[in-house]
Amino acid sequence: MLNLFGPKKRLCDGLTRRDMLKVGALAVGGLTLTDILRAEQVNGRRSHKAVIMIYMCGAPSHQDMYDLKMDAPAEIRGEFRPIETNVSGIQVCEHMPRTAAIMDKLVTLRSVYGSPDGDHDSFICYTGRSKRQQPPGGWPSVGSVTSKLLGPANRAVPPFVGLSPDTGHPPYGSPGHPGFLGVAHAAFRPSGPSRADMVLNGIDISRLGDRKNLLASVDQLRREVDATGTMEGMDSLTRQAFEILTSSKLVEALDLSQESPAVRERYGQGDPKNFGDGAPRNLEQFLMARRLVEAGARVVTLNFGRWDFHSDNFNGLKKTHLPQFDQGITALVEDLHARGLANDVMVVAWGEFGRTPRINPEAGRDHWPQVGGGLLAGGGIRAGQVIGATDRLGAMIADRPIHFGEVLATLYRHLGLNVGDIKLHDLAGRPQYLVDNHLPLPELA
Repeated sequence: MLNLFGPKKRLCDGLTRRDMLKVGALAVGGLTLTDILRAEQVNGRRSHKAVIMIYMCGAPSHQDMYDLKMDAPAEIRGEFRPIETNVSGIQVCEHMPRTAAIMDKLVTLRSVYGSPDGDHDSFICYTGRSKRQQPPGGWPSVGSVTSKLLGPANRAVPPFVGLSPDTGHPPYGSPGHPGFLGVAHAAFRPSGPSRADMVLNGIDISRLGDRKNLLASVDQLRREVDATGTMEGMDSLTRQAFEILTSSKLVEALDLSQESPAVRERYGQGDPKNFGDGAPRNLEQFLMARRLVEAGARVVTLNFGRWDFHSDNFNGLKKTHLPQFDQGITALVEDLHARGLANDVMVVAWGEFGRTPRINPEAGRDHWPQVGGGLLAGGGIRAGQVIGATDRLGAMIADRPIHFGEVLATLYRHLGLNVGDIKLHDLAGRPQYLVDNHLPLPELA
């Protein structure tokens, strides 16, 4: 295939030309244009539902954040103390004061389960499923499913964007894979602050059109003989690349300099470097996520930190991860409310499992797939509540188990997708539901 942008080349800012082609497709999954326009018409303006998922790489300790156990022995409860929030009866860790101040805009999940073996993998957060017994091609992530079924809200903005760079442990850097839906529905991943590859340099629109026609002619024969679907996927990528090049929408969304100094200061910067083999603690990605959904992205994923503190857990949390996460998540939620996006955008922040109740000899907590936690916000949900509970030690679920699949079903419902009706066909042609036998959380309605 002809390459409009030349051979793969890494620019000084880390953005590759391959990144330009990793965009979502234009398919609408059987929905009519009338259906989409009707769903996006809110108070006389175009709108769309969107999801921002914050994957907390390596699994944060639920009992040190949202579910502190002050009646447990010292070797279980740890050194942190709870503080009251602005919702009576709900407490969080003392190192999350900003979260405490906006608890009326949040939902705390204290009984999340579903990780089958305690392995470090973002897969269950993005799909709601185990990696075991996958269909041909693998399970697709929520971003890829949304790309397939809804397509772009704005043709110049990919429907699915993943903000995480590559990491030492690859699942920590995954934005969510397309699985059996194929490359056309993979995440677009802007890997550097400069967007020079996303604008036309030295070529006008008419010349770009000529090259587009030539590309289509040369590829026609390969499309006709290709039986794998690869060329169909590349057609979608190429179409989206042309849309981006002829519009400044995506470039502007990624340009944080357009925000006021006050907004940028509220979000903060964090640390753009990867934390160990995990992801950065990059607070600017929270702001970038808001700008992307505002511009038209339907699903944005960002990966934050490395919460796998098998040693020195409490210093690692209080010195870096907790205060930075506290700043980023609250800035995002408050910003969504201030900009009138709180009903349109749903936010979830979680890791792949919880941590052991008992603190180990290295002052750390180990893997604990029995139960974990998380936060939800936005999407018009009934906020200011806690769902689920653990026992006195934070070891086992005592009330209202919440499977990862229930949360994914909730996200799909927010996006307007009925998990009980919609099926997608895997590479063997078999129909597959979006999640396995799970319904949206009724407590949020």
